[in-house]
Amino acid sequence: MKKTLSLILIFLIITVSVSAATLSQGTRGQEVIKLQQALNDRGYSVTVDGIYGSKTRNAVIQFQKDNGLVPDGIAGVKTLDALKINTESTNSSSDVYLLARCIYGEARGEVYLGKVAVGAVILNRVKDANFPNSVAGVIYQPGAFDAVSDGQINLTPDEECIRAARDAFGGWDPTNGCLYYYNPKTATNKWMLSKEVTLSVGNHSFCR
Repeated sequence: MKKTLSLILIFLIITVSVSAATLSQGTRGQEVIKLQQALNDRGYSVTVDGIYGSKTRNAVIQFQKDNGLVPDGIAGVKTLDALKINTESTNSSSDVYLLARCIYGEARGEVYLGKVAVGAVILNRVKDANFPNSVAGVIYQPGAFDAVSDGQINLTPDEECIRAARDAFGGWDPTNGCLYYYNPKTATNKWMLSKEVTLSVGNHSFCR
């Protein structure tokens, strides 16, 4: 019971963000309402209900196309700035929670170091010019993560995965800059298998 209450408290702290830096399909809350209102103000008709559904995503894509932005349907920092919606930080609570969800979907059976390492790879991609420049953009990039493809990204992360996401955001990078990881027992991609492994943790091999 104590653990359940603790997880609920963490969930509330993380999801009730003062200002979200990245919004994507499935997100709910006050920040989505701000986004929907801003879209409506500019003639992109959406229902203001606080739910980032397919209609809101389509409106975001159209706004991005009209304003020379990458039309990925994700309201990251650049899109929110173009809509004149204030953002506080790319390390927002919503980003931490989304990262925790991906860690949970990709590495919940791994040791703690392996969880942080998966989170670090995602954040390393955000910083790299060859990948999208937001946490949601990297995670939802088509074909990038199995947890997105099979729907596990929608599972509720446990306390340890949330802590791992926070540690990764805090600068802990056990991989020392790696951009990729894979399970050598199941991987079949020759290009990935050809890359030099710099760290192995549990079932994952990490490489640049």
